[in-house]
Amino acid sequence: MLTSFFSSLAFKAWFSGLVTGLSLFAVVGAQSTFVIRQGLMRSHIATIIITCCLIDAIFIFCSVLGLQELMLLIPWFKNCILLLGIVFLSWYGWQSLQRSLRNSSGLDSTNYILYSKKAVILTSIGFSLLNPHFWLDMILIGSLANVYEEESMAYALGSLTASILWLNLLGFGARLCTPIFSNPKAWRILDGFIAVIIMLMTINLINQYLNT
Repeated sequence: MLTSFFSSLAFKAWFSGLVTGLSLFAVVGAQSTFVIRQGLMRSHIATIIITCCLIDAIFIFCSVLGLQELMLLIPWFKNCILLLGIVFLSWYGWQSLQRSLRNSSGLDSTNYILYSKKAVILTSIGFSLLNPHFWLDMILIGSLANVYEEESMAYALGSLTASILWLNLLGFGARLCTPIFSNPKAWRILDGFIAVIIMLMTINLINQYLNT
C-alpha cells in the first residue's frame, strides 16, 4: 500500500510542490525577519504563523485554479503592488533602523514593542500581499502545478506544506536563541540586519517600478 502511494503521481506532485515551495519560501526576506523577531519575543507567534499560512493557502490554491491568468488581464496590478510594497517596506525598514540605533535593555525593553494581536495580523498580511515577490511566487507555483494536470492540487498541497514547515521553523525555532537576545547588543545587531535587508528589497522594488 505505502509503496504504491509513494510511487503514485499524486505523491510525486506533492513532493515536487514541497521542494519548489521550500526553494521559494526558505529565504531570509522581510516576512522571515518579522517572524524571527516576533518569535524571539514570543509575541503572538502562533497568530502570525496561522495568518501567513492561511494567506499562502488561499493564494496557492487560487493560483492553481487560474490566478495567473486573471493577473495578466489587469496590467496595472503589478505597478500598484510595487508602489504599496515600497511604502510598506520603507516604513518597516525605518522602524528597524530606529530600533538598531536606540539604547535598550534586551528582551524586557519597552523599546521593543509587543504588537497587539490586531497589529501583528495586519502586519503579517502586509508582508504577504504588499510583497511583489509573493505574487510572483504564486504565479510560478500555479504555472508549475499545471504540469501535473489532474494532480495539480497535490502539487499545491506540497507547496503549502513547505510554507507551514518554514514558518513554524522560523517562529518557534527562534525561541532557542532567546538567551542570546537577552543582550541588548544582539537586538541592535538583528534590527540593523533587518534594516539592511529591507533597504535592499526597497531599492530593488524601486528599480523594478522605474523599469516597468
